[in-house]
Amino acid sequence: MKAEATRQKIVERADELIYAKGFGETSFADIAGAVGISRGNFYYHFKSKDEILDAVIEKRLADREQLLAIWGETSDDPLKRIECFIKIVVVNQTKIMAYGCPVGTLTAELAKIDHGSGAKANEILALFRDWLTRQFLELGCGDEASAHALHVLSWSQGVATLAQAFKDEAFVRREVEQILSWAEAAKKQADHALKGASGR
Repeated sequence: MKAEATRQKIVERADELIYAKGFGETSFADIAGAVGISRGNFYYHFKSKDEILDAVIEKRLADREQLLAIWGETSDDPLKRIECFIKIVVVNQTKIMAYGCPVGTLTAELAKIDHGSGAKANEILALFRDWLTRQFLELGCGDEASAHALHVLSWSQGVATLAQAFKDEAFVRREVEQILSWAEAAKKQADHALKGASGR
């Protein structure tokens, strides 16, 4: 296996293990075993768990940027793009029920131990916040766009937490339907405000 391919596989397996077990419970040996390489070969690529963590965070950030770009190409309608974000808790429901949100769980764990990479992990949540804000701005929500973005983001984190705790698929579906209805109402309110302003 070539060096770059080996490094990529290490990061992918580390990402999976950190999601499933947590950063603190994932060891060098766990990752090396999952990749199927010797510890000596492992240390050639990464000298510490913190180096691996930083690579995992970079991967997660790049993956989410790519996902948002795909959603951006999916529809010209910002409401449809917002719905893509909302429905991710259904798309990834099995994993979320088992392990929670990969972004939220890591952010919380790193904050708890005051880890130096915590700020970098937070960039993923900030990426979602800023992206959602742009969608609500395009939807015509104006000054409410930022608050709406945080509402959807906090909703997704809350649903992921409770889905992991209670393993209740019906709860997830109900919550998704409710937040989709809320988003549609936000669009109607923005449209109404726009019509009112143009009629003055």
